[in-house]
Amino acid sequence: MSTAAPRPSADNAVTALTYEEARDQLVDVVSRLEAGAATLEESLALWERGEALADRCQQWLDGARERLEAARGAGQADDADDADPDEDEEASL
Repeated sequence: MSTAAPRPSADNAVTALTYEEARDQLVDVVSRLEAGAATLEESLALWERGEALADRCQQWLDGARERLEAARGAGQADDADDADPDEDEEASL
């Protein structure tokens, strides 16, 4: 039984993909796996590629979520700075 050595260039290629590229390639991998025509070796390679692509998509989504939360936090901080101090006192009474 032979085991294939990991291909660092493949990992680097995945990390360079945009969200849309990774998503499209993931859709292709899933379609090929669902077709069932691949050998066991090919299926395992496709599965591993799909996992890497799914991880890359999740990285993009997590990054987008963090940016949105940071923007919301900055917006809330600006709103708090603009608030009338008398209104805060009245609200607490």
